[in-house]
Amino acid sequence: MSWPRYASPNTRRGYTGVLDRLLAGLGASRPLAEVSGEELAGLLEQLWGQRAPATWNRNRGTVAACCPGAPPAGCPPPVLPASAGRRREHLNATRAVPRPAIDRALTRRDVPLREKTLWRMLYETAARASEVLALNIEDPGLDARRAPIRSKGGDTEWICWGSGTAHLLPRLIRGRQAGPVFLSERRPGPARRPAARDRCPATGRARLGYDRARVLFTRHTGWQLHQLRHSAAAHLGEQGIPLQLIMAKTRHRNPRTAMRYVRPGAEAVAEITGLLEPPRRRG
Repeated sequence: MSWPRYASPNTRRGYTGVLDRLLAGLGASRPLAEVSGEELAGLLEQLWGQRAPATWNRNRGTVAACCPGAPPAGCPPPVLPASAGRRREHLNATRAVPRPAIDRALTRRDVPLREKTLWRMLYETAARASEVLALNIEDPGLDARRAPIRSKGGDTEWICWGSGTAHLLPRLIRGRQAGPVFLSERRPGPARRPAARDRCPATGRARLGYDRARVLFTRHTGWQLHQLRHSAAAHLGEQGIPLQLIMAKTRHRNPRTAMRYVRPGAEAVAEITGLLEPPRRRG
């Protein structure tokens, strides 16, 4: 299978996890020209058919993006049938976590420093988890509360964080001069040795992966990791920040996409409901 030429390193890492599972089901040595669209659709259904529509659409899109051009010349790539089409994603108006709940989660004493720093940075930057997990200590700007990241389309953009992250980050990277900011708990085995860029030269530990970060966040909070980004945008919207500035913060290019993130939360709706109450009688 081939990589889309515009894929950023973060996108490539996400694609790798999906394609590894797909190839395990198909057989890694099997020529792609022998695989039909119906067989691919069946494997997609087996792996992710019972997952949320957003998960299905994301993984289906990965397969569709990587299949064209992969078979030998003259062999058409497998085409997914209509039965394996995109699924409708239902809007969940409860995805934005109330600000007090976010504050409590980010100040819990039973949460390790690594998780606390990651969650705080995700909330203050409103960045994607894959972007933050790709940060390295030697990246320019960390001392100035900012860092360059590779966006979905491969462009280099900047994320900025506040005092909460700035307080925690030096403690997390103390004693290290280079390598990933967020490290896994253990050193990888010989069979799973990552690239040099994804290892700490001082400890030999690998970069913290998205799946592990997601599982730990849900275990501690019961929420999904992406809800930190969603909540940051919603809370800015509730404070009257213009959509244009919120889009600059979240780096969305389409206003319609950004509007999904800046829907006022339940607490904001409940607060303005008081404006519709009847006037109080003067006793």
